[in-house]
Amino acid sequence: MIDSLLIRPFMTAATDSSLHNELPARVGFVSLGCPKALVDSERILTQLRVEGYEIVPSYDAADVVVVNTCGFIDAAVEESLDAIGEALEENGKVVVTGCLGARREMIEQAHPGVLSISGPQDYASVMSAVHKAVPPRRDPYLDLLPAPRAGEGIKLTPKHYAYLKISEGCNHRCSFCIIPSMRGDLVSRPIDDVLGEAERLLASGTRELLVISQDTSAYGVDTRYVERQWRDETWRTRFQDLCRALGELTDQHNAWARLHYVYPYPHVDEIVPLMAEGRLLPYLDIPFQHASPRILKLMKRPAHAQNNLERIRAWREICPELTIRSTFIVGFPGETEEEFESLLAFLDAAQLDRVGCFTYSPVNGAAANELPHAMPEEIKQERQARFMQVQAEISAARLAARVGREMTVLVDELAEGGAVARSAADAPEIDGQVWIEGGDGLRPGQFVNVRITAADEHDLAAEMI
Repeated sequence: MIDSLLIRPFMTAATDSSLHNELPARVGFVSLGCPKALVDSERILTQLRVEGYEIVPSYDAADVVVVNTCGFIDAAVEESLDAIGEALEENGKVVVTGCLGARREMIEQAHPGVLSISGPQDYASVMSAVHKAVPPRRDPYLDLLPAPRAGEGIKLTPKHYAYLKISEGCNHRCSFCIIPSMRGDLVSRPIDDVLGEAERLLASGTRELLVISQDTSAYGVDTRYVERQWRDETWRTRFQDLCRALGELTDQHNAWARLHYVYPYPHVDEIVPLMAEGRLLPYLDIPFQHASPRILKLMKRPAHAQNNLERIRAWREICPELTIRSTFIVGFPGETEEEFESLLAFLDAAQLDRVGCFTYSPVNGAAANELPHAMPEEIKQERQARFMQVQAEISAARLAARVGREMTVLVDELAEGGAVARSAADAPEIDGQVWIEGGDGLRPGQFVNVRITAADEHDLAAEMI
């Protein structure tokens, strides 16, 4: 799923030219893509504000527009190119950054009028291009302020949850993916840096930390698990230490920590006891992608030889409340009907809680494009429909089993007649919701105890206890 966001804080445009000259330089911002790109947008916006720029709500009010693009799949590329074109047409001065920026020729061919093109995490190039297009109007008082640290700047998520990005890039070369060519190899942040940001976010009122990267369970391997000091204790820059420390932090602040993009390496087994103890949310987002060993090998997936069914059973024995979400690809080149049926059998045996399914789509530059036996689109669509039907029945049954149970949920927003919340099993934007009937006096970011009264294939209904 491709998310898009046009940053729209309110600002009244000035019409008097003398007043315009006294106003801060003004920047419009369009942010596209995944949570990792969202964090990049937050950092760019924070730096713009530090340098005195005003973030404005519309193309006409902006002196220049920054478009942070996505380029992972064809639909994302098309959306990004359309966004660049719209910004050019409506404003004329456009700075392009993000994942699609790594494919400079494509952007230059489609939109030769852009001012600058840079890839993901290249904040310096973005700022340089903005400076050139519209120099900042310096404030001698603001200039004395130090730049904010990670976790202290502009957030594009609601106040009560935040994405905590622990690394950039990926060391794997999955045959259907071009992320390493856009974001490079794995670069892990030092563990004291990550924990410092987490602590600042929690102190500012964040109630849920969503841990993200391209490969969360590989965290620290590029640093050889270097040791760092945090809170007068030595911690290694590695997945297990990070999870233990986050568990301590969130326990102190009455908050949640949720793990995303966790590949099923053997050391993931060490984290499940922390979930059983209540230190981390009992939630694992693991992109299994398929169940056939041959297809996984063609995909060049890490940990493709693991017996995932045995792992899942063992995890649930340790932590019965564990929620597992995953994504799968159907219609990969050469996928036989027998291999697809083995995937359906895996679904039935694994009883995963949250599942997404995509049909294989060739991505420009991906190695899988060279594989023989490409699947006709109608077969891919038919397999996706069968897959989702099987999973819908599993999801409905698992959610129905929660009816009558009591649980703690986190309120996201208030609505007419009640409130929208999430349980420990629900990540924002991608999983289900819990509708609380009534809910007088509730507020976003509040934990509340409820009793589940109804369920469907995706969501739950509840009443206050």
